[in-house]
Parts: sequence; C-alpha cells; structure tokens
Amino acid sequence: MWWGVAAALLANVLYSTGFVLEKRALAALPEVSIRRPARLLGLVLRSPLWIAGSLSLAAGFGAQLAVYRTLPIAAAQGIFVSGLVLLVLLSSRLLGEETTGRERYALGAILAALLMVVLSLNEGSDTVSQEAPYPLILLVCVPSLAAGVWLYNAAERRTRHRHRAPTTGVEYGVAVGLLYGVSSLAIKGVSSYLTASGFGGALLDLLRSPYPYLLLCTGAFGLVMSQAALQRCRASLIVPVCTTVTCLYTAVLGTLSFGEALPHDPFRLALRLSGIVLAVAVLLSMPKHDRTDRASLGAKELTPP
Repeated sequence: MWWGVAAALLANVLYSTGFVLEKRALAALPEVSIRRPARLLGLVLRSPLWIAGSLSLAAGFGAQLAVYRTLPIAAAQGIFVSGLVLLVLLSSRLLGEETTGRERYALGAILAALLMVVLSLNEGSDTVSQEAPYPLILLVCVPSLAAGVWLYNAAERRTRHRHRAPTTGVEYGVAVGLLYGVSSLAIKGVSSYLTASGFGGALLDLLRSPYPYLLLCTGAFGLVMSQAALQRCRASLIVPVCTTVTCLYTAVLGTLSFGEALPHDPFRLALRLSGIVLAVAVLLSMPKHDRTDRASLGAKELTPP
C-alpha cells in the first residue's frame, strides 16, 4: 500500500512538471483555439518544450496505473490533490505567476486534506476493487463527457462578450476536470487488466471493455480543451480547479462504481470524509475573476477615447 502512496506522489511531480512545461511552451506560441484543433496540434507538436511536458504527463498516467492497483480510489484522490502545492510553486518560479493570499490559504487547506487522507489509510482493512459493471461505467461517464464539453463551450461564449469581467479560468478548469475525471475512471478500469501472465488474453479482454475508448475520447477532447485554456489562464489557478474536480469526481463516483468500501473504523472514516469535504471547500473558495485583470478592465472602460 505504501508503494501506492509513493507512486501517487511521483505522479504528482510528473503531472505538475508537465503542466508547467506545456504552459511555458504555449506562452511562446500564437493563440490557439478549440475551433481549429488541427492548427493547435500542428503548433504544439513543433515545440520541443511542449513535447517534453506531454511526455511528463504521459509518465504521470503510467504512475497512476500503479496507484490504482494498490490504493483505494478515494485515498488515491486525496493524495493526488497534494500535487497542487508543487504546481503553484513551479508556476511561481518558472512562469512568474503570482498567487493571492486567499489562494495560499487554500493550498494550506489542501495539505491538511492530504494529511487526513493519508492518516485514514489502513493496509490491513482497506480493499482495492478491480471491476465495475460496464453499463454503470458508461452511465456515469457519457453524461459527464457531454457536460464537460457543454460547460467549456458555454465558457467560450462568455469570453466573447465585450464587457465581461476577465475570468480566472474556473469554468475551464471545471470542464476539463470532468473530462479528466472520466479518464481517471478509465485508467482505474485499465489497471484491472494488468496481470503478470496471460498478456494476450488480457489485451483482448481490455479491448472488449469500454475503457480504451473512453481514454481515446478524453485524450482527444482533453488535449485540445486543456491547451487552449492553459494559454489563456494562469496555470496556478486553472490546474488546481481541474485537479480538485477530477479528484472529487473520481473519489465519489469511482468509489460507488467500483464498489470500494470506506473505512469501517469511525476515526479513519471521519478523517477520509473530512479530507474530501475540505477539498470541496477549497474549490468553492477559489475566486472566479482575476482582481488585477478586473481593475485593468475598469481602467480601460473609464479611459476616454
């Protein structure tokens, strides 16, 4: 089980590094849009820095497979949320992004939530489920994919309003977080087919399941949507929102779908649930508009032509 904790922390490092590298690469590229996905892909694939970031993210997915074979879904998500702290530190150092005092308090709360989840683990009683009914997975995932795409398009329409307040990217983060939540459930499903023997049979069984196809859908939509959002918004805010939504989605719906039991011990149960609730509070406390951008917008509107 503790190998799973180490793998989750490694995944955090890989994910945070990947997002920051991609954000830095996107800052040097022309503006990208989800309406022109072929142009977007053409631009990013010519950037060595972006490719390095995407390889780091891919390695994070590999580490996540190991996590889901050794840790309960809810516990794993609590540890994944801790990667937000490293993400903000890297964004500050490498991207020059400044965080507000409110956001720094939120990071402190995230660390507290991580500690609660880790303390709730019990190697002797926690069980890791590997199977879920395919109809249930599709019932959960397909509407979530549709909701994520709809929310992203709604945010795109609002950005075209002339007198809108500049957004921090919370809406984008929630939309992409829903897609990555579906991807996380698919990764959990794929991990159940990783066996030491019978690779050929396991591969055929995997191809008969919905998990590879869910990964293809979330990979295609998530790639285009996340890159456009990263270029427009601060990584130090959009990625925490995306991560929090993904973790909560996976912790709640993944635990129910795969039938994993919560801790029986009242104290450990309280710790795990408190960590999840604290993560929700962090998401709700995130500001929806950049204060500095709003001030600059107001100054522009007051400036005579």
